[in-house]
Amino acid sequence: MSVYTLGIWLVKPGRENDFVQAWRDLARKTQEDYPAAKGVLMHDRDVPNRFISTGPWESLEQIEQWRGSENFQHNLQAIKELLEHFEPHTLDEAATIG
Repeated sequence: MSVYTLGIWLVKPGRENDFVQAWRDLARKTQEDYPAAKGVLMHDRDVPNRFISTGPWESLEQIEQWRGSENFQHNLQAIKELLEHFEPHTLDEAATIG
């Protein structure tokens, strides 16, 4: 079973495009350190300034290493300036289909 990260991002109104670019920058830096990393950023149709990101990881240890890295901390700090609220989560796979 895989382990996943999930982020719920509430962006300051009017800063949505800036946030998407900053998230892409974080994702690129993450792939430099973890070439197998995958992630998706989704935009909530009902709440225009809410975004949700998720991606699978090889292990909990890898997530902890990533979250503690200088690249992650630096890029997250830049993103936080665009946010009203951020909820990071670590999830274990419980069931799959397909």
